[in-house]
Amino acid sequence: MANQPPPTTTPHKKKRIERDENRGQWKSKTEFILSLLGYAIGIGNVWRFPYLCYRSGGAAFLIPYMLMVILAGIPLFYMELLIGQFSSTGCTGMFRMTPLLKGTGIAQVVVNAYCVCYYSVIISYPIRMISYCFFKKVPWEDCDNPWNTDDCVPPNDLGKHNHTDGFKTAADEFFHLEVLRISSDISDLGGMVWQQLVSLLITWIIVYLCLMRGIKSVGKVVYFTVPFPYVLLFILFVRGVTLPGAWMGIKFYLYPEWHRLLDLKVWADAAIQMFFGLGPGWGGIVNMASFSNFRNNAKCDAVIIVSINVFTSIFAGFVVFAVLGFLSEKSGIPVETVATGGAGLAFVTYPEAIAMLPVPQLWALMFFVMLFLLGIDSVFVQLEAIMSSILDEWPWIRQHKWKLTLACCFLFFGLSTIMCTNGGMFVLQLFDWYSSAIAVIVICLVEIIMVAWIYGIKNFMLDIEFMLGRKPSLYWRILWQIITPLVLIFILITSIVFMRTITYNNVSYPQWAVLIGWASFVSSVIWIPLYIFYIMIRKRATLCESLKKRLKPLDWTPADPQDRADYEAFRRQRKMPGFMSETDMESIK
Repeated sequence: MANQPPPTTTPHKKKRIERDENRGQWKSKTEFILSLLGYAIGIGNVWRFPYLCYRSGGAAFLIPYMLMVILAGIPLFYMELLIGQFSSTGCTGMFRMTPLLKGTGIAQVVVNAYCVCYYSVIISYPIRMISYCFFKKVPWEDCDNPWNTDDCVPPNDLGKHNHTDGFKTAADEFFHLEVLRISSDISDLGGMVWQQLVSLLITWIIVYLCLMRGIKSVGKVVYFTVPFPYVLLFILFVRGVTLPGAWMGIKFYLYPEWHRLLDLKVWADAAIQMFFGLGPGWGGIVNMASFSNFRNNAKCDAVIIVSINVFTSIFAGFVVFAVLGFLSEKSGIPVETVATGGAGLAFVTYPEAIAMLPVPQLWALMFFVMLFLLGIDSVFVQLEAIMSSILDEWPWIRQHKWKLTLACCFLFFGLSTIMCTNGGMFVLQLFDWYSSAIAVIVICLVEIIMVAWIYGIKNFMLDIEFMLGRKPSLYWRILWQIITPLVLIFILITSIVFMRTITYNNVSYPQWAVLIGWASFVSSVIWIPLYIFYIMIRKRATLCESLKKRLKPLDWTPADPQDRADYEAFRRQRKMPGFMSETDMESIK
């Protein structure tokens, strides 16, 4: 099926795909690279990778992590860049390569919609925290505030208490009792936290202003939002390594535990971190590459972006654990006790350490601005992927692009408001845990099977040869066709086997909430079989003929008319399989 002989010549109607000639293009290669960097590097590089590395064997963890990056991360990143660059289409349009799998594109849109909702709330927390940096003293440095309880312990007194005593730090109570005003569990949503709602509104206003002109405005914004976090990260690094106890923290971060390499869960964690650190499968990479120059050297871009991503994750670990070592030194609590990941690291532990520094407002301001800028680029790309999919399906809407952007921002703001309630963090964690993790792995597996085994690796290599002037080496063929699919199957199985029961702040979720979480996962991937079933019930030909026609590419050609004409001649010369024509389309309506 993969490398079919050319079909017998029969009269076909003109292909029905209409190209949108006003889709746009990056003004420069720099805009494209910065946008990719902004997408691939996010909050997870700061709050997830360092703790995962420490927990999974220190420097030893880098061995399985780098293997996963080389065997799956770079191949997937490179493949998606090539697909977007060749076709100049987004999430749904890319499946013209195999129209039967178009439901996978719809699944990507649904997953992005979930993620945009909860991720926008996550990056609204730094905005809220920034507002407290202008107070005379940061409110999490002592226990003399109205929200504090009798269990509160200020940072300078932590060493006087046994960490098993069940006390709460000032930073912990500040974040949970003042910022979140958190309820007892997810069944108690409570009322709206209005300050958090305002922070979310500010976040969405910023997102809209940056996206209102599409890639034209995003291409300008990333000149600030991508490099500036690195400036702040470097300043925090210099300050961190000069603190007492910093190198003790860094030692805990990197000290190799080689025996952990025998633990399958360490390899599973490495695979999952690689996967979600680079971001294939969401449609963002394909969508950004669709605005790139047709002859762009995508392999160089993939290697550069992935390398910077890996470096950022490792470097962020030095920044985080230097400060955690300082916190351990000052408080007398072991590093392994103060070390944590996720929201607890970003909004409790790190601010707790900052409160012990001179002028904590300055360091807190830099840290939270950095978190916000790291996160907002990811929202840009995910929201643009959703809108590009809509515009690719209905090009006439492009003349109303700003209205579509406004409508999407308003819609997702409205959907996100439930996470600004007293129980909102429980809702956020639920969707973060279930809605996208496994779904994106499934989507990536479908993508690579489509490219390597249905469309055919030989045909895909010829497409690249036409686009870049040189066919990729045997190395890439082996990766795309064999190794990367096997790694993805491994990631899928291990992510299910090692999935822990969801908790937040030591509070377990009721069974009905877990079912809602799994339903959010099913609501995206269900579109893959649903679309196939939809084609089956609309067929006029036999079932076998109907499915075969939908497995043939539908006008899988470059967007530029001249490139398209040259490519069709190239296809005939190389005897590549024919396209599904409009006649074929009509026969299965």
